[in-house]
Amino acid sequence: MWAMVLKALRSPLEYTQLPDPIPDPGQIRVRVTACGVCRTDLHVVDGELSEPHLPIVPGHEIVGRIDALGAGVEGLRLGERVGIPWLGHTCGVCSYCQTDHENLCDAPTFTGYTRNGGYATAALADARYVFPLGEDGDDVALAPLLCAGLIGWRSLTMAGEGKRLGLYGFGAAAHIIAQVALWQGRKVFAFARPGDLASQAFARQLGATWAGDSMEQPPEPPDAAILFAPVGALVPQALKVVRKGGRVVCAGIHMSDIPAFPYSLLWEERQLVSVANLTRKDGLDFLALAPKIGIRTETTIYPLGDANQALADLRAGRFDGAAVLIP
Repeated sequence: MWAMVLKALRSPLEYTQLPDPIPDPGQIRVRVTACGVCRTDLHVVDGELSEPHLPIVPGHEIVGRIDALGAGVEGLRLGERVGIPWLGHTCGVCSYCQTDHENLCDAPTFTGYTRNGGYATAALADARYVFPLGEDGDDVALAPLLCAGLIGWRSLTMAGEGKRLGLYGFGAAAHIIAQVALWQGRKVFAFARPGDLASQAFARQLGATWAGDSMEQPPEPPDAAILFAPVGALVPQALKVVRKGGRVVCAGIHMSDIPAFPYSLLWEERQLVSVANLTRKDGLDFLALAPKIGIRTETTIYPLGDANQALADLRAGRFDGAAVLIP
């Protein structure tokens, strides 16, 4: 197999030939057909997440076909198309796992961070943590749903049922969840980085009621806002924008430091919460709903060997929607 391997933090990935991995009991091997490029991959490569298992193959928005089954695997078959997400394994015994909060497990493993991921031609996965994808839809279009979509869905759920939703950072996750929110009958207000007129136009094209600069006030105060941009300075800005009793949801795994802000921004029962990882139920719920909504993912395709360029383009905001690697 071939893989793009991170051998040292803050260094380019290296195109490397590796032995084909052999699945242990309970595992499957997947021949990767598409892998989304997520901002979390940037955080891993840039050393902003401090404990990757180096050397590591990044990537956790994986679509592929099962080509090997480990002993004891049930309910999956050779040739079946599956998705491999960020959450790779949980302990099953800690208090969080025992109370339906496996996203907060005390001893998890994460695809592309603490176990090898999908910037490769093949990947291993715990069979209990993959999602059957059926045969409808294109592999490239499905890949961003496996993190941008799933984390976006969990964030949207935590945002509550308010009819006006603000989205800060109109990238892969926001362009998916905007479509979900619109399908639910909500108004979407899209906030892009200052001067990013292309993202604002993209948001309007998808149906946003309003799109503007992240420092601007929308025409109405949102009931909730989701921050997909990993910029701590947006937290007080979003608290300033949402209505009384509104909620601000921080959706990223990493964010720059939040600056000090006056208590008055939090007062009047505004809430500030974060989202961590996902549960398998999140995945099953969202992937069952996505075909009914008719979500259309905007994707830019890169060959596997151009993963470094894809990451650079993501960092610079050079494309709308999501980047996807194909072998």
